[in-house]
Amino acid sequence: MSTSLQALNAVNFFMADVQGGLGPYLGVFLQQKKWSPTEIGVVMTIGGLAGMVATAPLGALVDRLRAKRFLMVVAAVATVLASFVILFIPTFWATAVSQIATGVAGAVIPPAIAGITLGLVKQKGFTHQLGRNEAFNHGGNVVAALLCGALGYAFGLSAVFVVMSVLALISLGALSYIDPKKIDYNAARGATGKAGEKIQGFSELLRNKPLIVLAITLLLFHLGNGAMLPLLGQSLVAQGADPSAYTSATIIVAQLAMIPMALFAAWLAHRRGFWLVFVLALVALPVRGAIAALITGPIALGPVQILDGVGAGLLGVAVPGLVARIMAGTGRVNAALGAVMTMQGVGAALSTTLGGAAAQAFGYSVSFIALGGVAFIALALWTSATPLMSKACEKA
Repeated sequence: MSTSLQALNAVNFFMADVQGGLGPYLGVFLQQKKWSPTEIGVVMTIGGLAGMVATAPLGALVDRLRAKRFLMVVAAVATVLASFVILFIPTFWATAVSQIATGVAGAVIPPAIAGITLGLVKQKGFTHQLGRNEAFNHGGNVVAALLCGALGYAFGLSAVFVVMSVLALISLGALSYIDPKKIDYNAARGATGKAGEKIQGFSELLRNKPLIVLAITLLLFHLGNGAMLPLLGQSLVAQGADPSAYTSATIIVAQLAMIPMALFAAWLAHRRGFWLVFVLALVALPVRGAIAALITGPIALGPVQILDGVGAGLLGVAVPGLVARIMAGTGRVNAALGAVMTMQGVGAALSTTLGGAAAQAFGYSVSFIALGGVAFIALALWTSATPLMSKACEKA
């Protein structure tokens, strides 16, 4: 394996906890500051919407710019600085502005990593390397969550901010070892580089029916999925659990499940195509919601978060892999990935508000059932569009 690919693995490992900012720790941190579930949901929605608006343009920027590594540096630094604003100024508007910065910064990292990966291994090796990317990413999340849980238990939730900062510095060091000369910048955007090749306009994204089906399916999936982990952490804390330990536990269980599922997704895509990978991910969500609603207390943590790992681990590989297949030859792979992630962001952003409002009005159990039920709509759409998606979903 080349030095650049080893460095890419390291970037995925150490930047895993940086990309999403405080993530599920934010809800618990604000809960300790006496915020209501609705307030927490709204401020997280604001950050999600900011990322949603920025993702497609940033994906297009990744296609256009050769300095993909520099974009990741800016994003990582901005995320850490924004998170420290919340630590020292946990007011509604300061937190909202911080979440906007985090959402925008986090939006550039996935298409940048996808572009660098595609440029290093080309289309032929993309699905395999995606599996490795996701496995290292989830492994990094496990280590970060263990550190945050242990240090947070000993020193309080402020330790999470220190862990994020240290991991960000290490990830930037790893990024410097990716040789820009090894990146094929035509391949990185889904172009061939042949003479006379025409790069498709941005309007191609609106005309591509398989891409539209994929985007709507993911919107529905994340509408159901986005709030489930934060609400599970808040539910456990409301029952008297230690905030750092149990929030970290929810992350660790899910991320440990995602590691084998990411590798399995790459294996399954090579042998059966992406269609089945998506079906398995969509089915996991309503089962997860039902278990979270019916089983109370820490005992629910295991099965609920294992199923989270199943869904997220499969989609983490399948989404960029399928987008690259759909958009091959257009020169707009990362713009398309950004557009799809925008739709994911819409679902995730609305999910926190929907879940928070449902939890405050009817209790956590009802919110879990409502969120899990949304996945049935996504599954119906995906299965009904099978003929349209068949070519793109062929063996990777």
